[in-house]
Amino acid sequence: MTDNETSRSPLWHGTTILAVRTEDKVVILSDGQVSMGQTVMKGNARKVRRLGSDNAILAGFAGATADAFTLFERLEQKLERHPGQLQRAAVELAKDWRTEKYLQKLEALLIVADKDVTLVITGAGDVLEPEHNVVAVGSGGNYALAAARALYPYEKDAETLGRQAMEIAADICVYTNSNFTIETLDLKA
Repeated sequence: MTDNETSRSPLWHGTTILAVRTEDKVVILSDGQVSMGQTVMKGNARKVRRLGSDNAILAGFAGATADAFTLFERLEQKLERHPGQLQRAAVELAKDWRTEKYLQKLEALLIVADKDVTLVITGAGDVLEPEHNVVAVGSGGNYALAAARALYPYEKDAETLGRQAMEIAADICVYTNSNFTIETLDLKA
C-alpha cells in the first residue's frame, strides 16, 4: 500500500451486519466492536435499531457512527413522507445521499428491512434488494454472508441461523466480536 493509499484508508474499522429473512421472521444482527486502527475502542456498540413510527423497520449500519445516525434520521424523515413504503423511502434517501454535497461525505452502508423487503442502501445511490434471503455488510460481512448462505437450507429459525453465521464471522474477522445486538420482526403476526 502506498503512503497516499494509507492516508486515505479509514481510521475506523470493522463491523459486521447480517440480515436473515425466513418465512416467519426477519432478523438483523450486528457485532459490538468498534476499532481504531489495531485497538478495540468499544466492545458493546449498538449498530442496529428500529425505525419508523410503529418500529416496524429494522436498520443496521457499517461505517462511521455519526454518519450512520445522520442517515437513520434522514431515512426516518423519508418514512414520515412515505409511510409504509420502505422501498420508496430508501430510494429517496439514496438520491439525496448521492446528490447533496453534505451527505456525499458520509461513509456508511445501511441494511434496512420491513415485513416485505430487505435492502442495502449505499452512498453511490444504490438501493439493492439481495438475490438471496441473507445479506451482510462490513469487514466481516463476507464471512457472515457465506456462513448464512451455507446454513440457510438447514436452519429454519432466522435468529439461530444469524447467530451461528455471526459466530463464524467473529471467529475469522479481527474487527468483529461476539457481542451481538439482534432486532427481529415477526412476519406471521
